[in-house]
Amino acid sequence: MPLETRPAAATPLLQVRDMAVDFRTLEGPVHAVEGVDLEIAPGETVAIVGESGSGKSTTAMAIIGLLPGNGKIVRGSVTLDGQELVGAAEPAMRKIRGRMIGLVPQDPMSNLNPVSKIGTQVAETLLAHGLATRKDVDRKVVETLAAAGLPDAAERAKQYPHEFSGGMRQRALIAIGLACNPRLLIADEPTSALDVTVQKTILDQLGRMTTDTGTSVLLITHDLGLAAERAARVIVMHRGRIVEQGPARQILEDPQHAYTQSLVKAAPSVAAARLRPEAFEKVDAAASTPTDNIVEVENLTKIYKIRGKKEDFAAVKDVSFAIPRGKTVAIVGESGSGKTTTARMLLKVIEPTEGAMRFEGQDVAGLKGKALRDFRQKVQPIFQDPYSSLNPMFTIERLIAEPLDFYSRGSSKERAARVRKLLDDVALPQTMLRRYPAELSGGQRQRVAIARALALNPDLIVCDEPVSALDVLVQDQILTLLRDLQSEYGLSYLFISHDLAVVRLISDYVCVMKDGALVEAATSEEIFTNPRDPYTRKLLASIPGNELDIAV
Repeated sequence: MPLETRPAAATPLLQVRDMAVDFRTLEGPVHAVEGVDLEIAPGETVAIVGESGSGKSTTAMAIIGLLPGNGKIVRGSVTLDGQELVGAAEPAMRKIRGRMIGLVPQDPMSNLNPVSKIGTQVAETLLAHGLATRKDVDRKVVETLAAAGLPDAAERAKQYPHEFSGGMRQRALIAIGLACNPRLLIADEPTSALDVTVQKTILDQLGRMTTDTGTSVLLITHDLGLAAERAARVIVMHRGRIVEQGPARQILEDPQHAYTQSLVKAAPSVAAARLRPEAFEKVDAAASTPTDNIVEVENLTKIYKIRGKKEDFAAVKDVSFAIPRGKTVAIVGESGSGKTTTARMLLKVIEPTEGAMRFEGQDVAGLKGKALRDFRQKVQPIFQDPYSSLNPMFTIERLIAEPLDFYSRGSSKERAARVRKLLDDVALPQTMLRRYPAELSGGQRQRVAIARALALNPDLIVCDEPVSALDVLVQDQILTLLRDLQSEYGLSYLFISHDLAVVRLISDYVCVMKDGALVEAATSEEIFTNPRDPYTRKLLASIPGNELDIAV
C-alpha cells in the first residue's frame, strides 16, 4: 500500500527556498548543501533520493534543526505552515519538533536508549509535549504503540530495545515520531536495515497512519523502487544539489539528468532487472551445459541448545543443495532463516550437527591438518560490512597481503607484485597501497575485501550480504566486478542475501530458506518468473518497485 498523497494545496505546508548548509572543518568550510528548493503540500509524500554524501539527510536535518554542532544553514529560508524556522531559537524549535515535525531516524538500535524501556521512551515524548498526564500516560503509551502495529502493546511497553527485533524497534520509533500527530514526518531511511517483508509491513503501517492523520511525509531513501512506490514526487540530489525533481513515475520512466539516469539504471529492483534479459540468456545457455559440482550439501542440520529451555533450537533443518563449478548459487530469506548459519558451516567456522558437506568431492567435516589448510585457501569469504571486516590499523597493502603472508605464498617481492595485480583486478589505483581503511569509501573498502579474498586464488567465494551496506550505484559496480571476476577466473559463488532484487541480477540458481528449512530451489529465472512456494511469492511481492513497469 503506497503512502497516499493528496493534491497540492494553494499554500504548501513546507517551503524550502535556496537553502545552503556548510560544515566547519580544519581545512575550511565544506559546502554540503547548495541552493535547495522544495515544497511539500499538506498530506503529500515526497521522497529525496541519492547516494551517500548527496546531501539528502543533511537537508532533512537542516529542516528540523538537528544539524551537528559544526553545521549551519548559511543561506535561504525554511518555512513550516508559514512560520520561518531558519534562525529560530532552540526553545521554539523544541516545541516545533514533535508537535509539528516528527522524525523516524534510520538506525533503530542506536536511536533508542538501550537502558530504558520502550514504554518509558514513548512516555517521555507524550509528557514533554503535554499530550499525557502522569495518570493517563501508561494508557496512551499502549495506544500509541498499538497504533504503530506492535502486537501485545501493553507487554511490549515493559520491554527493552534489545528484546525487540529490528522491525519491532522501527515500529517503536515510528510510534515516537507520530506520537504527537505532527503535521510533517521526516522518515530518514526508515527501513534500509530491514528485510523486504518487514520493510513492506512497516511502510504499509506508516502509510495507514499518515493517511489517517493527513500527515505530510518527507521520505529519505537511496532506493528508487521504494521512492516510486511510496511517494507522488521524487527529488534527486547529487553532491549537495537538486539535479531533478518531479512526479515519481515521470522521474523513473523518463529521467532527464545524467545522474538520475545512472541511478535508475543501477537500481537493483526487479523492475530494472526485467530490462536486462541478457542475465537470463546466460543462465539458459549454461543450463544446457553439463557442469560438475564444486560443492554438495546433503541433509545439513545445525541445532543449538538453549540455556534454561527444554527444547533445542534448530537453526538449519535438513538442507540439501549443490553449487555447480563456475556458477552463482544464492541463498535468500529473512533474518533468522538460517542462510548465514549455512554459509558459516560451509566455511567450517561452525560444525554441523548432522549432514554432509563435500568440497570437490572431499568430505569437509573430516578435514584436518594440511587438508584443512588447503581447504581454507580454496574457500574464501567476503563479509557484509566493509567497515568492520578490515583492520583499521593496517594499510591497504598489508590487508591484501595478509593471506599471502599467513600461507607463505612466494617471496616478498612476488607477494608485493601479487598485491599490485589484485588492486588492478578490483579497479583500485596503486596509490591506495599506503592508505588506511578510514581513508576509503564504503565501495572502495569492499573492493579491498574482494581483493583480499582473491589473494590465494580460491575456487569458491562465500559472499555474505556483500552489497547490503552500499548505495545503489556502488552496489551495481561491485556486482559488475564480481561477475567480471567470475568470468575471468572461473570462480564459484555462494551468495547470501535478503535482497531478491540483487539476487536476480547475479545468481544462476536460488535457494529460498524460511525458519531454517529450504522451501524452494530452482534456477534464478524459474524462481522469479514462476515461484511455487507461497513464501517465495510473498518475498517477491514485498520488493519495493516490484509492480512498477519502469522503462529507461
